[in-house]
Amino acid sequence: MRYRTIGTGPRTRREVSVLSLGAMRMGTLTDEATSFAILDRYAEAGGTFIDTSNNYAFWVEGTQGGESEQLLGRWRRSRGVGDEIVIATKLGGRPNTPSKGFSRDIEGLSAKVIRESAERSLENLGVDKLDLLYAHVQDRGIPLSETVEAFGELVAEGTVGLLGVSNHWAWQVERARALAAAAGLPGYEVLQYHHSYLRRRTDLPSLRSPDGQEGVMAGDLLSYLRSEPSLVPVAYSPLLGGAYSRSDRPLGPEFDHPGTPARREALQAVAEATGATPGQVVLAWLIGGEVPVVPLVGASSVAQLDESLAAVDLELTAEQRAALDAAN
Repeated sequence: MRYRTIGTGPRTRREVSVLSLGAMRMGTLTDEATSFAILDRYAEAGGTFIDTSNNYAFWVEGTQGGESEQLLGRWRRSRGVGDEIVIATKLGGRPNTPSKGFSRDIEGLSAKVIRESAERSLENLGVDKLDLLYAHVQDRGIPLSETVEAFGELVAEGTVGLLGVSNHWAWQVERARALAAAAGLPGYEVLQYHHSYLRRRTDLPSLRSPDGQEGVMAGDLLSYLRSEPSLVPVAYSPLLGGAYSRSDRPLGPEFDHPGTPARREALQAVAEATGATPGQVVLAWLIGGEVPVVPLVGASSVAQLDESLAAVDLELTAEQRAALDAAN
């Protein structure tokens, strides 16, 4: 396994594996025995960066979520896991009432919600401190300063180590970080967004924004990351739900543009040249890029996880990387 540092403060920064394991389906779609086997294998391989959220996975059984955090808590206790594993969780997107569908009726990012949700996550995970806590989705109804101050209080008192942000526009991230810096408070240091080799359209309206897809790592965010190398990008859904390897997983309309066939062709050529799967090439491309990205992968079996783990040791040549980058 390979590792990198997230965070800049000497008391809060952590070393984490360059491949993160997503626990979104654990406790619901992936049963406990299988989930434990996947988590055990990840830890055995040197994986140290697990991702969840306080709303995972409410849509499966029509709850408010928390099943994933609770399963991770049981795994931690049963295995005696301590500080060697960094568990990241999120708040802000939990539905206010049990639901099987996504809507705008969510908890949001008020100071009250941030406090109460963080305490619930501590209990679910069975920890005294949340290693990394994300603002899961944007909340235009709450002053950004209130959110920044509430997160800062949790860090100051030791309830939270590092702060992250997901599914916000780049200007919201920069404004929040500027507010935090001006107030002498910790700011967001880890940015989790959808990112993969195939480019996703960003102009299609989303549930929370008529202006497009705020949760995609588009050009403005990538440019921001280039200018702020201390920030760490984490890519969710890098394997597009298996669409790189399974023909029965069609891509949605957000990938219906001229660049997709060209990138598929380039990816297949590099996969054949390396003897790796297309998914492994995608993960290696993310990990070793000019803006290095931590891919966040899910797995429903140990075999799936092992395929992703093998990508950590896949080194693309400069020529292969250039061919992938040039495809449009």
